[in-house]
Amino acid sequence: MAPRGLKPSRYTESENAVAAEIAETAESTPHGAGQENTAPQRSGAAAVDCSWFEAKLRWCPALAGPSFRRDHLVGTDVASQLGARIRGHFCESARIHTAAAPAMSGPIADGVALMVESLRSGGKILACGNGGSAADAQHFAAELINRFEVERPPRAAIALTTDSSTLTSIANDYSYELVFEKQVRALGRAGDVLLAISTSGNSANVMAAMRAATELGLRIVALTGKRGEMGALLPPGDVHIEVPHVVTARIQELHLLAIHCLCDGIDWVMMGPPAVP
Repeated sequence: MAPRGLKPSRYTESENAVAAEIAETAESTPHGAGQENTAPQRSGAAAVDCSWFEAKLRWCPALAGPSFRRDHLVGTDVASQLGARIRGHFCESARIHTAAAPAMSGPIADGVALMVESLRSGGKILACGNGGSAADAQHFAAELINRFEVERPPRAAIALTTDSSTLTSIANDYSYELVFEKQVRALGRAGDVLLAISTSGNSANVMAAMRAATELGLRIVALTGKRGEMGALLPPGDVHIEVPHVVTARIQELHLLAIHCLCDGIDWVMMGPPAVP
């Protein structure tokens, strides 16, 4: 029997059985909609047990698959089942963040070292990417030029994703593949660093910028997911920060954390550890 509110024609009987179990569990847990939170408190936050969700929802297309939409649910089940799906995203993201730390911390530290060396020598950091990665490039440059978490002088950084006239003229007159390469050739100097961001690791215009950067003597920090060809383009001594995952949303979430770690690391190295009172 299909769980309340789910259209039975869209799912198999077994999928609906799992969906019903998840919905029932979500409604009965302290974290369900309308339930008082009676879970143990740790440092002011409720402890969340995600095991039931990870064991069931991962294999249930009725709730976890791309076909799950709000119009498949009606009545009181909407809040509990949708809430369970959202909590699952939090659990999965937290799990991946923790699991990725050992693999990513070393390359991030190496990236910090390259960037600090450049900045101390009067160089700058150029950043590029497409879509969400373009936003990450701009985010990184803003943190360096303005500030991250401590007061300090501005640091030299340029996002190659912001000048609409430059981007559209290159794309119109030549090709979109050259929109970052031409800017690297115009603005980059030996000793600068290129932060090359791509969720897929296969962005043609980012790889073109990397080739130009290597030709001109720039160092490269590549930020990617667990696939793609960008890592193979890096000369010895350059840095590949690779998220060990293939799901776009999880890669992007870890890219943001990596960028914040780069910003924090640059300030920590250049300014020294904060004084202990």
